[in-house]
Amino acid sequence: MKYDLYSRGDLSLPPGAARCPGPSAQEILDRDGDQPPAALRASRYEFLGDEDLPFSRYTSQAFYDKEIERLWPRVWQWACREEHVPNIGDYWVHDVGPYSALIIRGADHQIRAFVNACPHRGMQFADAGSQGSGKQFVRCPFHGMSWNLDGTLRDIPCRWDFPHVEDDKFGLDALPCDTWGGFVFISFDSDAGPLRDYLEVLPEHFADTPLENRYVSLHMEKVLPGNWKMCMEGFLEAYHVLATHPRGLRASAWANTQYDIFSPHVTRFLQNLSSGNPHFERDVSQPELFEFLGHDRADLPPGMLARNRHADILREQMGQTLGVDLSEVSTSIMLDSIEYHLFPNACFFPGITIPLIYRFRPLTVDTCIHEILMLSPVPEDGPRPPPAPRVRVGIDQSYTEVDAFAGNRLAAVLDEDTDNFRRQSAGMKASRKAGQTLGNYQEARIRHFHHVLDTYLRD
Repeated sequence: MKYDLYSRGDLSLPPGAARCPGPSAQEILDRDGDQPPAALRASRYEFLGDEDLPFSRYTSQAFYDKEIERLWPRVWQWACREEHVPNIGDYWVHDVGPYSALIIRGADHQIRAFVNACPHRGMQFADAGSQGSGKQFVRCPFHGMSWNLDGTLRDIPCRWDFPHVEDDKFGLDALPCDTWGGFVFISFDSDAGPLRDYLEVLPEHFADTPLENRYVSLHMEKVLPGNWKMCMEGFLEAYHVLATHPRGLRASAWANTQYDIFSPHVTRFLQNLSSGNPHFERDVSQPELFEFLGHDRADLPPGMLARNRHADILREQMGQTLGVDLSEVSTSIMLDSIEYHLFPNACFFPGITIPLIYRFRPLTVDTCIHEILMLSPVPEDGPRPPPAPRVRVGIDQSYTEVDAFAGNRLAAVLDEDTDNFRRQSAGMKASRKAGQTLGNYQEARIRHFHHVLDTYLRD
């Protein structure tokens, strides 16, 4: 039988237990007939309540100020990729709100992070969002005081005027700094616990798809017209596919997306793509689905699922383009939208066709920066490609204007996503209803995020 797209489901189930009729994400993995990474077989959900979430959490300047004061100085956050600072003296500046960190590779090849402010008069060593190479030492552009790449004091011009300065107490203000998956993480909290503890299940779940074996093939930043949380949450659920991405309905099992709440800092969704939509009014044959995926239906072997054949074709085509052997990559990793969220603002995808990494950083209560990286597998023969240069796109520009996105369907999808934000932000402010009403399952990651956010804001 076919199911009504707007089915109310079984209302006798406990809150949060209802699921969309049709095959689950795990049943689709079963049909694939291969061995996806064990992490994709994990499943963890809990009902977190159904009370409305106040709009003031997105529109209030006071709430935003509390986040700046209590959230951003206390969390681990990725600053850059290791490949952004490959050589001695290479540096990268990471900013969020009023906080700024200078990440630099030292003479001993160790990557360190320091507060981007001179201990003398507070001058920034480098401009916000900048990067560079070849530094032999860190020099203040205001008065010329300098520090070694490990943060120790090097020189004070007119040293005779500073008899009160003790060298070992006048070093750069070091920040906790560590790496995972090829990313450099920093914290503005000097007492931050180990990064590995903060990452929780993330390293285990990416053990079979290590991000350190990828390189940055696209890097862009776009200003969005909305609060950073509101914009980010538009990417934490697939419920919006019905109205926002109608062209993807035929091939996406959007309403059967699996949502997992693994730990305080890590959640995930697993959305099967190229699998067909169980909610159409009529059955779509496998040849029809294969044709929709861009192939000649006559090329689908009898009895073979369109999703499996599509994955085989992409393994060969993308393997040749990327210079890697994808023959052992599972169908799900090849095709599906698998998104891990690391609190507070970063999302990591282990997939091949959707190799996205992105984060959302606040600019004002009503605007944010959406930063996107695409991580492609490093070619098996030949040198590691250099990271793509960072491209900045204005608030009124399209993702399709980025040359590296030209012809990529993902750019159009991102435009569809971000077109919502201006009206959503305005609607939140205009609403006479105090807050938003979330789904118990499909929007559970949003509710979980706010539960964790509150633990930071009230401590």
